[in-house]
Amino acid sequence: MIKIQVKVNQVIEKVCDAYYDPKARIVWNHASDDWETPTSSVDLRLGGTFSDHFQAKDKSFEFDFEGEFTYIETPHRVEYKMGDGRKVITQFTQDKDCTIITQEFDAEDSNSTEQQREGWQNILNNFAKYIDENKNKNSKK
Repeated sequence: MIKIQVKVNQVIEKVCDAYYDPKARIVWNHASDDWETPTSSVDLRLGGTFSDHFQAKDKSFEFDFEGEFTYIETPHRVEYKMGDGRKVITQFTQDKDCTIITQEFDAEDSNSTEQQREGWQNILNNFAKYIDENKNKNSKK
């Protein structure tokens, strides 16, 4: 499994809520600035599914990233199985006024381990940036 991590300046409940909010996901869920996520749906319950539609901004390539939730203990741990059977574990750990997000995921065969780590890490970094930029708004929820 590949492991990535980021520290977010917000309490765990608000981080977990924002992470699985489809409206938020369309803002932060991309690995680079030339990609976007125009649609997202999340049914965060055991057996529920999610789908994020990723596309290059120039419309040259697109794909759906989908999975089914297999374990949920919000706000601490969520696991899912991707459409191709690979497993992903996302853990949220409170650290004073911050939250540490740790993700572990099975590698795929098309891209190098380093490319996968970098792409997923960029997405987590975008999420942390989103939380920082929206902290006051998120703290009023």
